Amino acid sequence: MSKFPILKKRRDFLRAAGDVTVIYQHVIVQAAQDLSEEKRSARIGFTATKKVGKAHERNKMKRRMRAILREIYEKYTKENTDYVIVARRDTATCLFKELRKDVRRAIRKVNKTFIIRNIANDPKKKKRKKRVAAVAHTAD
Repeated sequence: MSKFPILKKRRDFLRAAGDVTVIYQHVIVQAAQDLSEEKRSARIGFTATKKVGKAHERNKMKRRMRAILREIYEKYTKENTDYVIVARRDTATCLFKELRKDVRRAIRKVNKTFIIRNIANDPKKKKRKKRVAAVAHTAD
């Protein structure tokens, strides 16, 4: 069980919403990566809109998501990344282990997306040029 940095500013939530989004049955995970040289631990934000329930239901959803993140924060989050965990209607009523599985899978999928994106955008990696076969036209 560990404490983790929390997202608090609206601009951080909007930045995460504008980058990678992964949707599972019980939860949505949005994330954005900070590509600066400065190293910092991952930050987590929690959201539950009024569409998903009344205040006491939204609070319960956020408590459940915080409990899950305390368990999996060290193992699954990557540094310099902001994650926003968005509650869905099922978040309050689903089994805790199902919610944990969805959050874990969503975070891993987000991380995998960032790895693939970073490899594709790596300037050190030489990109192969496509060779086009030259076809000789001969006149008979």
